[in-house]
Amino acid sequence: MTVYRVKDDQTEAIIRLQGWTPTNLCVTSSGDLLVTMFSDDITQSKVVRYSGSTVKQTIQFNDDGQPLYSGNAYPKYIVEIRNLDICLADYEAGAVVVVNQAGKLRFRYTGQSSSTKNKPFKPWGITTDSQSRILTSDYKHHCIHILDVEGHFLQYINNCDLNYPAGVCVDNDDSLFVCEILRGDMKRIVYLK
Repeated sequence: MTVYRVKDDQTEAIIRLQGWTPTNLCVTSSGDLLVTMFSDDITQSKVVRYSGSTVKQTIQFNDDGQPLYSGNAYPKYIVEIRNLDICLADYEAGAVVVVNQAGKLRFRYTGQSSSTKNKPFKPWGITTDSQSRILTSDYKHHCIHILDVEGHFLQYINNCDLNYPAGVCVDNDDSLFVCEILRGDMKRIVYLK
């Protein structure tokens, strides 16, 4: 598998992988690439930091040697927040996994018990805003969870008739854009007063 960079209509292979399939990526504030990937046998997942084509860091296990992320082919969306923490939405694990810049586990958010009573928390997309709040789409509960930088739940966005929200991003004005995967719609939500 290969990760390409396209610039001025020129395509350049910058990362070539053997034994791993890339699923998502983000560009960090320093210009590095964080790439989520799963093993060809679909038993392991990891995040790899690249500077150009050079591997700078691999984030895969906690301090006890246990996997940080579920091992499967579900896409794992990733974002870096202002304090340089790396946040990953792990759909299959039902968790938002946050590590610091060194790759050490800071916290796992597994949803609010009141919202996940009937169906498990299923985070899909993930983004951050100007205040380093973490916003993740909860696919099964048709809402957005907003967390603070320490992983504490702040609020839901669930009054916008969301239907299977998936991709999320926040613009420079802290407007939230949400893609609804089954409807094929995109909604702009102003969630801050």
